Formats: sequence, C-alpha cells, structure tokens
Amino acid sequence: MPHRPRTDRQGPFRVDQLREGDRYELSSGHPIYCAPSGREHAGTNLIGAAALETDPDVEWAGVDAGFTPDSGTLRAPDVAIGRGGAERGWIPGAPPLAVEYAARGQDEQELQDKIAELLQSGTQQVWVVRLIGPRRVEVYRPGESMRLVGPGEILSAPGLLRNPVPIEALYDRDAAHRATLRNLLQREGYESLDAVRQAGVVDGINQGISQGIAESILALLSERGLVVDLPIRERILAEHDPAQLRRWLIAATQVQEATRLFD
Repeated sequence: MPHRPRTDRQGPFRVDQLREGDRYELSSGHPIYCAPSGREHAGTNLIGAAALETDPDVEWAGVDAGFTPDSGTLRAPDVAIGRGGAERGWIPGAPPLAVEYAARGQDEQELQDKIAELLQSGTQQVWVVRLIGPRRVEVYRPGESMRLVGPGEILSAPGLLRNPVPIEALYDRDAAHRATLRNLLQREGYESLDAVRQAGVVDGINQGISQGIAESILALLSERGLVVDLPIRERILAEHDPAQLRRWLIAATQVQEATRLFD
C-alpha cells in the first residue's frame, strides 16, 4: 500500500502566506519547520547538486526550491531537477526528479510524507541519500516499491539526465568532481578528458606544421634577397591555415617583391 501523508485535515495556512526565505514547508496547510543544515548535510547537498545540474541534458536545477502543486502544499527538495521556466516565486507543480539527504536528526515520518506528496504531485523519481550508516540511496517511483542502490551502482533518469550517476557522486567529493568534469566537457563537445587531450595533440601538430611552413616562407624570401619588413613577417607568422601558407610558399619562389606575396 502506498504511503499516505499523515496530515488529513486542512491546516490554517496557504502557500501565498509564505515568503521566499521563510524556513517552512507546507503539507495540507500545516507548517513544517526546516532546520539549517550541518556540515555533512550541507556539503553533500552542494556536491550532489553540482554533479546533477551540470548534466548536458538538464535544463534547470535548484537547491531548496519551493514547489507548490496546490494552495496548501509547498515542498522544497534538497535538490530538484526540472524543466526550464521563467516563474518568479514558488514553482507550480512538482519537480520531475527530487533528491533528499537524510542525515542525523532526520524525522523519518516527515520524510516519508514528503516523498509521498511529491510522487502524488507528479515527481517521477525521489532519490534519498542516506548519510547515516552504510552509504546508500533509496529510489522511489510512483506505484513501485522502494529500490535500494549501493556503492558501485548507478542511478539513471531517462529524459532528464543524459549520463548515469554513480551513487558516490551524490555524497563523495572526488566522485562528484569527476562526474561534474565529465558533464562540463560534454557541454563543450568533448566526450571525455582523453578526448580533450587528443584534441590538444592534433591542434599541436597542426600548429607545428603551420609554423614550419611560415618559417620556410620567410627563409625562402630571405634566401632570394627580398626585403621582408615587420608587417609582412607578422602577417605570415600569424596565418594558421596550412592551405593558405602553402599558396604563399609557392608564390615565394616566384615573386620579385615580398609585398606581392599576398596578391
């Protein structure tokens, strides 16, 4: 049987009575105080958010963003991944992917209430990262039993994230940095750091070829006794197109004045 929020009676508050910055969520109009985070919770929240937000397919992500599926409900997941938008203030509906960090002092009943409300409001997945005891992630989906994922395993969110997420990237700083770097490289058109290194090797070879041809042009002009002033020299050395440099090299064997090289 799916978990139901424990609050059945409508409380006295509405979402529009809360202001941005208020440390409360609402469940059926009842306020829920959100305490400040300790070191562990705050740190893992940040690195996990970075590992997800930088995914090339993510349009928008937020930390503690307030979502309101109805006038009496306001929920702010630790990390939310959603569609792009231009809303000001609270965000209508629920995020497609929500991440919660459960650390010391976690109110388990309240956490289960929050998960249930998010799933009932349209969230596709809720990932709960357990920071007490063995590191693990609980995966909740609408109409499915909770699935437990441990170290060495990955998480996926088709349609929201391009890349699978090692669960360590949600709580381990080094793993999060690796995932973030991979994502940022992909956003720039590189599949991996090795691809960047390979591109650098190719660029270096091309630059070396261009420089070699340019120096050959200058040497040939000098050998023929032609005057090469500073503007001509700078223009030749600044050219990086091998095809153009080859044309100038051929011309350097024929022109009678260095200034005619560019005709």
